[in-house]
Amino acid sequence: EREPKGLLRLAVTSIAEPFLSGTLIGSFAAAYPQVTIDVTVTDDELDIVAEGFDAGVRLGQVIEQDMIAVRIGGDQREAVVASPGYVAQYGMPKHPRELIGHRCIGWRPAPNQAPYRWEFEENGTPFAVSVEPQITTNDLRFMISSVLNGAGITFALRQTFEPYIAGGQLVGLLDDYLPRFPGFFLYFPQRRHMAPKLRALVDHVREHDGRDPALVLQPSVTASAGP
Repeated sequence: EREPKGLLRLAVTSIAEPFLSGTLIGSFAAAYPQVTIDVTVTDDELDIVAEGFDAGVRLGQVIEQDMIAVRIGGDQREAVVASPGYVAQYGMPKHPRELIGHRCIGWRPAPNQAPYRWEFEENGTPFAVSVEPQITTNDLRFMISSVLNGAGITFALRQTFEPYIAGGQLVGLLDDYLPRFPGFFLYFPQRRHMAPKLRALVDHVREHDGRDPALVLQPSVTASAGP
């Protein structure tokens, strides 16, 4: 088999911390010095084939049908958080539907897309709360800064807030209504012959994760990925 080399173009969602931490791609780059890697961080709903990418990284629920997907990292869980100051002033919601009466900070992946829905589960039944955020942004850093400064309650992947919760800067809310779900996957189209550079990345991901060897995702799920 030919030595892996050439340009490997990846489209990665901005919330894929297990990938964007750099450890996986750093070890891959060291193992395959002839491969050059171009990572585009984007939350646009791209057709990776049409846009000329070799592969993408997204949450499993939002990957198009008939793609091959290889797990990166473990299951994920959402978190609802606020600053201790906000909770002291406005109180703590006991049920997700009480969020309607609170100041909220929302996230949207792009200017022309609706804010991400806040999704929960009660007694095994999923439901969403149609929060109308006072502040909405597509920038994760701004969202974090806003919640740290007491601007309201926000909702994103727990890994986003973990350091701030551990440090006491943020308080986790409504944990009983937030189930685990499959996390991030490297995905790419089914092809008879996979380029050696992509095969090398797939094998590297499998070797460093050790969970699902691979799966074909179908049918398509059209929900939006959240922060």
